[in-house]
Parts: sequence; C-alpha cells; structure tokens
Amino acid sequence: MIGSFTFENLPCRVVFGSGTLNAAKAEIERLGGKRALVLTTPQQEAQGAKLGAALGPLYAGIFAGATMHTPVEVTEQALAAMKACEADCVVSLGGGSTTGLGKALALRTGVNQLCIPTTYAGSEMTPILGETRDGLKTTVRDNAVLPETVIYDVDLTLSLPAGLAATSGINAIAHAVEALYARDNNPVISLMAEEGIRALANALRVIAANSDDRGARTEALYGAWLCGVCLGTVGMALHHKLCHTLGGTFGLPHAETHTIVLPHALAYNAPAVPEAMTRIARAIGAADAAQGLYDLARQLNAKLALRDVGMPESGIDKAADLAVTNAYWNPRPLERNAIRDLIARAWSGEAPLATKAAA
Repeated sequence: MIGSFTFENLPCRVVFGSGTLNAAKAEIERLGGKRALVLTTPQQEAQGAKLGAALGPLYAGIFAGATMHTPVEVTEQALAAMKACEADCVVSLGGGSTTGLGKALALRTGVNQLCIPTTYAGSEMTPILGETRDGLKTTVRDNAVLPETVIYDVDLTLSLPAGLAATSGINAIAHAVEALYARDNNPVISLMAEEGIRALANALRVIAANSDDRGARTEALYGAWLCGVCLGTVGMALHHKLCHTLGGTFGLPHAETHTIVLPHALAYNAPAVPEAMTRIARAIGAADAAQGLYDLARQLNAKLALRDVGMPESGIDKAADLAVTNAYWNPRPLERNAIRDLIARAWSGEAPLATKAAA
C-alpha cells in the first residue's frame, strides 16, 4: 500500500543520446550565454580545447585544473580565470571532479552551467557540492549549484576504460542504494533507484567482457542518470557520510572508495531496512544485497580494500570517530564500535559481515 509522500522534481534539462555533444553550442545559447569557460581536469584538457573550438565565438577560454574533492584553492584559481576571460557561463566536461568545480563557481558567482559528464558520477543531477578545505570535506545542498542543462553523450564514455567504468558505475549504484532507504524516500524514487541499479549492474558486466559494447555503454549511462536523480532528490545516509570522511581525510580516490565501502555499509544497515535489501538483491540478481555487490566488484576486477587505495591502517580509529560526529540520519543508529569494525573490514578487503543492531 502506498502512503503519503512528497516528491520534488529538480529543474534540470537533460539531452541524452549519441553525438549529443554537437548540441553544446545551441544549449549555451539557449541559456543566454555569450562567453563560456570550459572546465576540465589536466588529463582532459585536449578534449576541452576541442570542444572550445567547436563553440566558436562562444568560447572564452579553458581552465584545466579541476581535481578530486574540489579543493577551495583550485576554485579560487578558476574564479581568477573566469574574471580574466570575462566568462558569463561555464561548461564542465569530465567526471565528478570537473562537475564539482563548475558547481563551486556557480555557488560563488551565480553563473549558468552546462554539464557534459564523461563518467557515471551522477553529481551533475544533484544540488549538492562537496568541497575540501585543509583536508576537511564539507557538503552544501543548494539549488544554486544544480546545472541548468546536462548533455549525456554515450560517445564520450566509449573510451572510459573498463576498470574506471566499473568503479564509476558502482559509485553510481551507491546513490540509488541509499535512496531506497532514505528518510525522505518516495515510491517514484524507489522505482528509479531499482531500475538504475539493474541497468548499471547488467551493463557493467557486459562492459567488463566487451569494453566496446555500445548498447551496454548506453544502458550504463542511462542507469547513471537515474541514480544521479536519486542522489539529487532524496537524502543519503551512512555510506555517503563515511566515504566523504575517508576521501577528504586521507585523500582517497572517490569512486574506488565508494566501491569498496558500499557492501560494508549495506551490511551494517541491512537489519533495519529489509525491504530495500530485497529490492537491491533483485536488481543485481543476487541472493544477498551486500554480498552481491561485493561479488560484483570482484567480478569487475575492482579493488576491494581501502589499504589498496592509500588508506593507512592507523586511520581506522580516526575514521570511526569522525563518522559518528556531527549527528546525521541513518536507518540504523550509529554505533562507534560496529562502524569501526565495518571500516576495518573494508580496509583489509574482507567480505561484508552482516551485523545485528544493538537492542
């Protein structure tokens, strides 16, 4: 039986397909942009310059310094670049790092954003910005950081290596997983979440076997979009808090950290949200949600241990302490010792362990 709920549709235009990058110029004009600053990471600078050339007189310049966790000092450098080239809008071409920089600029200046994702990060569909200052990552939720338009072009994801597709895709799955047991969950988001998980799990298995499968690449991008909508529409819980803590404190790679932690966070929350676990297990075709996601990561040859992505063993206790500070909602109460055990298992790469909540 469906009870009462609230559903808020975020004001974002989506252009999805193959070859849709060609629509960038028209989309900037639609937003009233006259001088666009293209944002990329150093690795995607050439791709950004090529896009800039295609924009013709709308191209104001490029800032190729985006980096993970959106450090405020990088945002300040990009603000200076915006001022120098008199940009009145930004075009973010890349993954979550580049999208984050575009959002940080929008928050500070109010400029419109055209976002063109090349991974499955999903942050382009959210009014959420995570920024890092002095090693501490903080999160802001404000509709001012939501991109006005997002162009999804499957062609841009074809060159994403299977290994990166795997971790980027499981990171996207994490958005939908937590949406299924969010405090402000609703039936519409639950439908999108389960479909997003299904699409990505199926597509990632095919991509691992045949990286050039265009149908699987299309399904993965579709799934990532759905999961991003989930992330942007309802709140998150322990998994995302933990990953932000680990990433910001130890400088860990975002997608890999989410991939490693997800099965363990799920196992922790499982006793409190059995219906969500059933939906997740069904979507990935497994008997158990947490173990199924762990097995999926292993099947995709993703790293399974936080120690393998740079976290020191000495950081386990610090991470556990940080995870229980600043009270936030979670379907199961936060128990410091149980969370420490969760982090320790994720650090060593052990399989997730189902635990019972304290009475």
